[in-house]
Amino acid sequence: MEAVEEKQDNLTALERKWLEQQQNKAPTIDDVFNDEGKLDEGKLNESVRDHLPRPTGWRISLLPYRGARVTKGGIAIAEETQKKTQLATTCAYVLEVGPLAYCDESKFPDGPWCKPGDWIVFGRYAGSRIPIEGGEIRIINDDEVLATIADPEDVIHLL
Repeated sequence: MEAVEEKQDNLTALERKWLEQQQNKAPTIDDVFNDEGKLDEGKLNESVRDHLPRPTGWRISLLPYRGARVTKGGIAIAEETQKKTQLATTCAYVLEVGPLAYCDESKFPDGPWCKPGDWIVFGRYAGSRIPIEGGEIRIINDDEVLATIADPEDVIHLL
């Protein structure tokens, strides 16, 4: 604890102000991803979820896969390239399922196709894109899920 206080004493006024702002800022979607683009589900807590749109009816809210920020060789990927990858992706993490999703037994006789916490594949132009700070959320209909996958890295992403 003393080392942290000592380190803060050595900071300039500008560095202290920046550090204070970082500690007080509201959580964003950027906070739940690491440099490899992997989603840290532990960081996707209620404080982040409270700021996201909730699906209604038969809709599902998704967090599109965004890919790595740094290559395996350690080269930083430009933010613009990351955004293009996120826009072109067809893989997403299921955040929440609406109250009427998968309730039609004639349409879904085997039950729900996905649940919160699953990774899915959906059509490229499916659903609505909702821009939020740090990225975007997609909201799709329950019947627009094409497949479930264990890991988005298993699916090759091409621009």
